[in-house]
Amino acid sequence: MTGNADFVEITSKTELRELLGEPMPRAVAKERVALHERDREWLAASPFCLIATAGADGTCDVSPKGDPPGFTHVIDDVTIAIPDRPGNRRVDGFVNVLENPHVGLVYVVPGRTETLRVNGRARLVREAPFFDQMIVKGHRPSLALVVEVEQIFFHCGKSFLRSSLWKPETWNPEALPTHARIVKSVQPTEETLEQLERYYGPEYATRLYGS
Repeated sequence: MTGNADFVEITSKTELRELLGEPMPRAVAKERVALHERDREWLAASPFCLIATAGADGTCDVSPKGDPPGFTHVIDDVTIAIPDRPGNRRVDGFVNVLENPHVGLVYVVPGRTETLRVNGRARLVREAPFFDQMIVKGHRPSLALVVEVEQIFFHCGKSFLRSSLWKPETWNPEALPTHARIVKSVQPTEETLEQLERYYGPEYATRLYGS
């Protein structure tokens, strides 16, 4: 990592605490080690989560997962399963899990500023009885990420409130080029821009669960 003479770095936990202070008692006490009824309700309402992983060498990855609300299957009070769906087959996060089982999850419910955070140990499962309960539009997952919960708590909504994320009047997607133009400009592709525009056009949504 490159340095900068103008940076004033924090290099110890003590220094960090001196700057930011200790957490409020309520922030510490909210941690739990098993699913509460409210956690189950949140998982049943959430259509989207982010999965953070790290490989044996410390290389990190954050992967988004989305499906109809309730896509995360609750196995028991300390175990959940997330189905895999057709994608680009990079499987960066899955490779990380094979090397290092520790994962962090953030569950989002549209319109809600709070999130549900889950930390635990994960494994890849290619077959289990509950797979039949994770079929969406005819797609039965070929594998699932099974997470044993070690820590779970609700995270406050300050970041969502600061960003005004759920306020449509603040949205401006036209400020950026189309995804096809972005792809064409940042990576080598054999396809023309017109071909990419068609690929990422309206029909893209028809291929979410298979070609």
